[in-house]
Amino acid sequence: MTDTTKHFNNRFFSGILISMIGALCFSSKAIFVKLGYRDAVVDPMTLLAVRMMVALPFFLLNAMIAGLRKKEAALSYITWLWIVFTGCLGYYISSLLDFAGLQYVSAGLERLILFIYPTFVMIISSVVFGEKIRRAQWIATLVTYTGIIFAFFGEFNINASQQNIWKGASFIFMCALTYGSYIVASARIIPVAGAARFNSYSMIAASAGVLVHYFIFGDQPVTNIAQSTWWWGGLMGIFSTVIPSYLVAESINRIGGENTAIVASLGPVSTILMAWIWLGEDITIWQISGTLCIVFGIIIVARNGKNKPAAIPVEVQEPVA
Repeated sequence: MTDTTKHFNNRFFSGILISMIGALCFSSKAIFVKLGYRDAVVDPMTLLAVRMMVALPFFLLNAMIAGLRKKEAALSYITWLWIVFTGCLGYYISSLLDFAGLQYVSAGLERLILFIYPTFVMIISSVVFGEKIRRAQWIATLVTYTGIIFAFFGEFNINASQQNIWKGASFIFMCALTYGSYIVASARIIPVAGAARFNSYSMIAASAGVLVHYFIFGDQPVTNIAQSTWWWGGLMGIFSTVIPSYLVAESINRIGGENTAIVASLGPVSTILMAWIWLGEDITIWQISGTLCIVFGIIIVARNGKNKPAAIPVEVQEPVA
Protein backbone atom coordinates (compact mmCIF):
# COMPACT_ATOMS: atom_id res chain seq x y z
CA MET A 1 0.00 0.00 0.00
CA THR A 2 1.44 3.36 -1.06
CA ASP A 3 1.58 6.38 1.24
CA THR A 4 -1.04 8.10 -0.94
CA THR A 5 -3.42 5.13 -0.67
CA LYS A 6 -2.86 4.88 3.07
CA HIS A 7 -3.54 8.61 3.45
CA PHE A 8 -6.78 8.31 1.48
CA ASN A 9 -7.93 5.30 3.55
CA ASN A 10 -7.13 7.06 6.84
CA ARG A 11 -8.91 10.19 5.67
CA PHE A 12 -11.93 8.23 4.48
CA PHE A 13 -12.33 6.16 7.64
CA SER A 14 -11.80 9.20 9.86
CA GLY A 15 -14.52 10.89 7.78
CA ILE A 16 -16.84 7.95 8.50
CA LEU A 17 -16.16 8.27 12.25
CA ILE A 18 -16.67 12.05 12.20
CA SER A 19 -19.94 11.59 10.30
CA MET A 20 -21.17 9.04 12.85
CA ILE A 21 -20.47 11.36 15.79
CA GLY A 22 -22.15 14.22 13.96
CA ALA A 23 -25.20 12.03 13.30
CA LEU A 24 -25.43 11.13 16.99
CA CYS A 25 -25.37 14.81 17.97
CA PHE A 26 -27.83 15.87 15.30
CA SER A 27 -30.26 13.09 16.25
CA SER A 28 -30.68 14.61 19.71
CA LYS A 29 -32.39 17.63 18.12
CA ALA A 30 -35.80 15.94 17.90
CA ILE A 31 -35.59 14.96 21.56
CA PHE A 32 -34.79 18.53 22.65
CA VAL A 33 -37.62 19.89 20.49
CA LYS A 34 -40.16 17.46 21.96
CA LEU A 35 -38.96 18.27 25.50
CA GLY A 36 -39.26 21.97 24.71
CA TYR A 37 -42.86 21.51 23.55
CA ARG A 38 -43.61 19.33 26.58
CA ASP A 39 -42.40 21.73 29.26
CA ALA A 40 -43.74 25.06 27.95
CA VAL A 41 -46.16 26.63 25.50
CA VAL A 42 -43.83 27.65 22.67
CA ASP A 43 -44.19 27.97 18.90
CA PRO A 44 -41.66 26.53 16.41
CA MET A 45 -40.23 29.93 15.41
CA THR A 46 -39.49 30.91 19.02
CA LEU A 47 -37.85 27.58 19.85
CA LEU A 48 -35.74 27.77 16.69
CA ALA A 49 -34.77 31.36 17.51
CA VAL A 50 -33.56 30.34 20.99
CA ARG A 51 -31.49 27.59 19.40
CA MET A 52 -29.82 30.08 17.05
CA MET A 53 -29.36 32.78 19.72
CA VAL A 54 -27.28 30.33 21.72
CA ALA A 55 -25.38 28.96 18.71
CA LEU A 56 -24.63 32.24 16.90
CA PRO A 57 -21.86 33.52 19.26
CA PHE A 58 -19.90 30.30 18.74
CA PHE A 59 -20.05 30.66 14.96
CA LEU A 60 -19.04 34.33 15.13
CA LEU A 61 -16.10 33.50 17.42
CA ASN A 62 -14.92 30.67 15.19
CA ALA A 63 -15.14 32.89 12.11
CA MET A 64 -13.05 35.56 13.86
CA ILE A 65 -10.43 33.05 15.02
CA ALA A 66 -10.19 31.51 11.54
CA GLY A 67 -9.73 34.98 10.05
CA LEU A 68 -6.91 35.84 12.44
CA ARG A 69 -5.17 32.47 12.24
CA LYS A 70 -4.22 32.49 8.59
CA LYS A 71 -4.89 34.06 5.24
CA GLU A 72 -7.31 32.06 3.18
CA ALA A 73 -8.07 32.14 -0.49
CA ALA A 74 -10.36 35.02 -1.42
CA LEU A 75 -13.83 34.04 -2.57
CA SER A 76 -15.91 35.53 -5.35
CA TYR A 77 -19.26 37.21 -4.74
CA ILE A 78 -20.97 34.24 -6.34
CA THR A 79 -19.32 31.93 -3.81
CA TRP A 80 -20.47 34.10 -0.91
CA LEU A 81 -24.00 34.12 -2.29
CA TRP A 82 -23.94 30.33 -2.51
CA ILE A 83 -22.70 30.10 1.10
CA VAL A 84 -25.48 32.39 2.35
CA PHE A 85 -28.18 30.64 0.28
CA THR A 86 -27.02 27.16 1.27
CA GLY A 87 -26.83 28.01 4.97
CA CYS A 88 -30.33 29.50 4.99
CA LEU A 89 -31.68 26.51 3.07
CA GLY A 90 -30.20 23.93 5.43
CA TYR A 91 -30.53 25.54 8.86
CA TYR A 92 -33.25 28.17 8.50
CA ILE A 93 -35.87 26.89 6.08
CA SER A 94 -35.23 23.18 6.67
CA SER A 95 -35.07 23.57 10.46
CA LEU A 96 -38.27 25.63 10.57
CA LEU A 97 -40.08 22.94 8.58
CA ASP A 98 -38.73 20.28 10.95
CA PHE A 99 -39.77 22.16 14.10
CA ALA A 100 -43.23 22.76 12.62
CA GLY A 101 -43.65 19.08 11.79
CA LEU A 102 -42.59 17.95 15.27
CA GLN A 103 -45.70 19.65 16.66
CA TYR A 104 -47.80 16.93 15.03
CA VAL A 105 -45.67 13.77 14.82
CA SER A 106 -43.56 11.79 17.27
CA ALA A 107 -39.78 12.01 17.37
CA GLY A 108 -39.60 8.47 15.95
CA LEU A 109 -41.87 9.16 13.00
CA GLU A 110 -39.98 12.39 12.32
CA ARG A 111 -36.73 10.42 12.02
CA LEU A 112 -38.37 7.89 9.69
CA ILE A 113 -39.58 10.56 7.27
CA LEU A 114 -36.53 12.79 7.57
CA PHE A 115 -34.11 10.00 6.71
CA ILE A 116 -35.34 9.70 3.17
CA TYR A 117 -33.00 12.64 2.49
CA PRO A 118 -30.04 10.46 1.36
CA THR A 119 -32.21 9.43 -1.58
CA PHE A 120 -32.74 13.09 -2.44
CA VAL A 121 -28.97 13.63 -2.19
CA MET A 122 -28.22 10.88 -4.70
CA ILE A 123 -31.02 11.84 -7.09
CA ILE A 124 -30.18 15.56 -7.08
CA SER A 125 -26.46 14.81 -7.51
CA SER A 126 -27.25 12.53 -10.44
CA VAL A 127 -29.83 14.76 -12.18
CA VAL A 128 -28.23 18.16 -11.62
CA PHE A 129 -24.51 17.31 -11.61
CA GLY A 130 -24.45 14.06 -13.56
CA GLU A 131 -22.84 11.99 -10.81
CA LYS A 132 -23.15 8.26 -11.27
CA ILE A 133 -24.94 6.43 -8.46
CA ARG A 134 -22.73 3.45 -7.74
CA ARG A 135 -24.06 -0.02 -6.99
CA ALA A 136 -22.57 -0.02 -3.47
CA GLN A 137 -24.42 3.21 -2.66
CA TRP A 138 -27.73 1.77 -3.85
CA ILE A 139 -27.16 -1.35 -1.76
CA ALA A 140 -26.08 0.64 1.32
CA THR A 141 -29.13 2.89 0.96
CA LEU A 142 -31.47 -0.08 0.57
CA VAL A 143 -30.01 -1.81 3.63
CA THR A 144 -30.08 1.29 5.84
CA TYR A 145 -33.62 2.20 4.78
CA THR A 146 -34.72 -1.34 5.53
CA GLY A 147 -33.23 -0.87 8.98
CA ILE A 148 -35.09 2.42 9.43
CA ILE A 149 -38.39 0.76 8.44
CA PHE A 150 -37.73 -2.07 10.91
CA ALA A 151 -36.78 0.37 13.66
CA PHE A 152 -40.01 2.36 13.35
CA PHE A 153 -42.35 -0.41 12.24
CA GLY A 154 -44.45 -0.14 15.37
CA GLU A 155 -44.67 3.65 15.23
CA PHE A 156 -45.89 4.12 11.67
CA ASN A 157 -49.54 3.61 12.64
CA ILE A 158 -51.91 6.20 11.21
CA ASN A 159 -55.37 6.33 12.78
CA ALA A 160 -58.11 8.77 13.65
CA SER A 161 -56.59 9.61 17.05
CA GLN A 162 -53.51 11.11 15.43
CA GLN A 163 -54.78 14.51 14.35
CA ASN A 164 -52.85 16.50 11.73
CA ILE A 165 -50.36 13.67 11.19
CA TRP A 166 -50.40 14.20 7.42
CA LYS A 167 -49.77 17.90 7.96
CA GLY A 168 -46.79 17.14 10.17
CA ALA A 169 -45.54 14.47 7.77
CA SER A 170 -45.68 16.97 4.90
CA PHE A 171 -43.56 19.45 6.84
CA ILE A 172 -40.95 16.78 7.61
CA PHE A 173 -40.95 15.60 3.98
CA MET A 174 -40.16 19.14 2.80
CA CYS A 175 -37.50 19.33 5.51
CA ALA A 176 -35.87 16.20 4.10
CA LEU A 177 -35.94 17.65 0.58
CA THR A 178 -34.40 20.98 1.59
CA TYR A 179 -31.78 19.34 3.81
CA GLY A 180 -30.83 16.93 1.03
CA SER A 181 -30.40 19.94 -1.28
CA TYR A 182 -28.19 21.55 1.39
CA ILE A 183 -25.95 18.46 1.51
CA VAL A 184 -25.56 18.43 -2.28
CA ALA A 185 -24.75 22.14 -2.51
CA SER A 186 -22.38 22.17 0.47
CA ALA A 187 -20.44 19.21 -0.93
CA ARG A 188 -19.52 21.41 -3.89
CA ILE A 189 -18.87 24.65 -2.04
CA ILE A 190 -16.69 23.20 0.74
CA PRO A 191 -13.77 22.29 -1.59
CA VAL A 192 -13.64 25.95 -2.63
CA ALA A 193 -14.36 27.70 0.68
CA GLY A 194 -12.97 25.17 3.17
CA ALA A 195 -15.03 23.19 5.69
CA ALA A 196 -14.59 25.45 8.75
CA ARG A 197 -15.06 28.72 6.85
CA PHE A 198 -18.09 27.43 4.96
CA ASN A 199 -19.72 26.14 8.12
CA SER A 200 -19.08 29.29 10.15
CA TYR A 201 -20.43 31.73 7.56
CA SER A 202 -23.30 29.56 6.34
CA MET A 203 -24.45 29.09 9.93
CA ILE A 204 -24.10 32.82 10.62
CA ALA A 205 -26.31 33.47 7.58
CA ALA A 206 -28.86 30.90 8.75
CA SER A 207 -28.87 32.32 12.28
CA ALA A 208 -29.37 35.83 10.92
CA GLY A 209 -32.28 34.66 8.79
CA VAL A 210 -33.94 32.93 11.74
CA LEU A 211 -33.49 35.89 14.10
CA VAL A 212 -34.70 38.48 11.58
CA HIS A 213 -37.77 36.31 10.97
CA TYR A 214 -38.36 35.95 14.72
CA PHE A 215 -37.96 39.62 15.68
CA ILE A 216 -40.17 40.82 12.80
CA PHE A 217 -42.89 38.16 12.70
CA GLY A 218 -42.53 36.28 16.02
CA ASP A 219 -45.52 36.14 18.37
CA GLN A 220 -43.62 35.54 21.60
CA PRO A 221 -41.28 38.31 22.90
CA VAL A 222 -37.88 37.36 24.28
CA THR A 223 -38.93 38.50 27.76
CA ASN A 224 -41.81 36.00 27.77
CA ILE A 225 -39.77 32.95 26.81
CA ALA A 226 -39.97 30.30 29.54
CA GLN A 227 -36.85 29.18 31.41
CA SER A 228 -37.33 25.59 30.24
CA THR A 229 -37.38 26.81 26.63
CA TRP A 230 -34.01 28.52 27.16
CA TRP A 231 -32.69 25.34 28.77
CA TRP A 232 -33.71 22.90 26.05
CA GLY A 233 -33.07 25.40 23.27
CA GLY A 234 -29.61 26.15 24.68
CA LEU A 235 -28.66 22.47 24.83
CA MET A 236 -29.96 22.08 21.29
CA GLY A 237 -27.91 25.09 20.16
CA ILE A 238 -24.65 23.60 21.43
CA PHE A 239 -24.98 19.82 21.15
CA SER A 240 -27.37 19.60 18.18
CA THR A 241 -26.14 22.60 16.18
CA VAL A 242 -22.64 23.97 16.84
CA ILE A 243 -20.74 20.72 17.43
CA PRO A 244 -22.37 18.51 14.76
CA SER A 245 -22.45 21.25 12.10
CA TYR A 246 -18.63 21.40 12.07
CA LEU A 247 -18.37 17.62 12.22
CA VAL A 248 -20.72 17.15 9.26
CA ALA A 249 -18.98 19.86 7.23
CA GLU A 250 -15.63 18.15 7.77
CA SER A 251 -17.17 14.77 6.99
CA ILE A 252 -18.51 16.11 3.68
CA ASN A 253 -15.04 17.47 2.98
CA ARG A 254 -13.49 14.02 3.53
CA ILE A 255 -15.98 11.50 2.16
CA GLY A 256 -18.48 13.52 0.09
CA GLY A 257 -22.12 14.42 0.55
CA GLU A 258 -23.66 11.13 -0.59
CA ASN A 259 -21.62 8.96 1.79
CA THR A 260 -22.14 11.40 4.66
CA ALA A 261 -25.88 11.20 4.09
CA ILE A 262 -25.86 7.39 4.12
CA VAL A 263 -23.72 7.14 7.28
CA ALA A 264 -26.07 9.63 8.96
CA SER A 265 -28.70 6.86 8.88
CA LEU A 266 -27.23 5.93 12.25
CA GLY A 267 -29.24 8.90 13.58
CA PRO A 268 -32.60 7.13 13.94
CA VAL A 269 -31.00 4.41 16.06
CA SER A 270 -29.63 6.93 18.52
CA THR A 271 -33.00 8.71 18.50
CA ILE A 272 -34.64 5.45 19.58
CA LEU A 273 -32.26 5.13 22.53
CA MET A 274 -32.62 8.78 23.57
CA ALA A 275 -36.41 8.62 23.19
CA TRP A 276 -36.37 5.58 25.50
CA ILE A 277 -34.29 7.43 28.09
CA TRP A 278 -35.85 10.91 27.90
CA LEU A 279 -39.37 10.31 26.59
CA GLY A 280 -40.11 6.87 28.01
CA GLU A 281 -40.59 5.14 24.66
CA ASP A 282 -40.15 1.36 24.45
CA ILE A 283 -37.39 -0.48 22.57
CA THR A 284 -38.70 -3.40 20.49
CA ILE A 285 -37.26 -6.31 18.53
CA TRP A 286 -38.02 -4.34 15.36
CA GLN A 287 -35.77 -1.54 16.56
CA ILE A 288 -32.95 -3.96 17.40
CA SER A 289 -33.26 -5.53 13.93
CA GLY A 290 -33.18 -2.06 12.40
CA THR A 291 -30.03 -1.21 14.31
CA LEU A 292 -28.23 -4.24 12.86
CA CYS A 293 -29.31 -3.33 9.31
CA ILE A 294 -28.17 0.28 9.67
CA VAL A 295 -24.76 -0.73 11.08
CA PHE A 296 -24.35 -3.14 8.16
CA GLY A 297 -25.18 -0.35 5.72
CA ILE A 298 -22.51 1.86 7.29
CA ILE A 299 -19.99 -0.97 6.92
CA ILE A 300 -20.83 -1.18 3.19
CA VAL A 301 -20.13 2.55 2.85
CA ALA A 302 -16.87 2.26 4.79
CA ARG A 303 -15.64 -0.57 2.54
CA ASN A 304 -16.56 1.19 -0.71
CA GLY A 305 -15.17 4.69 -0.29
CA LYS A 306 -15.09 7.12 -3.16
CA ASN A 307 -13.44 10.44 -3.77
CA LYS A 308 -15.36 13.56 -2.81
CA PRO A 309 -17.17 15.44 -5.62
CA ALA A 310 -15.70 18.33 -7.48
CA ALA A 311 -16.44 21.90 -6.51
CA ILE A 312 -19.56 23.58 -7.82
CA PRO A 313 -19.00 24.37 -11.54
CA VAL A 314 -19.44 28.17 -11.34
CA GLU A 315 -16.61 28.54 -8.85
CA VAL A 316 -12.86 28.77 -9.32
CA GLN A 317 -10.12 28.93 -6.70
CA GLU A 318 -9.22 32.56 -6.12
CA PRO A 319 -5.69 33.81 -5.35
CA VAL A 320 -4.65 34.42 -1.75
CA ALA A 321 -5.71 37.87 -0.56
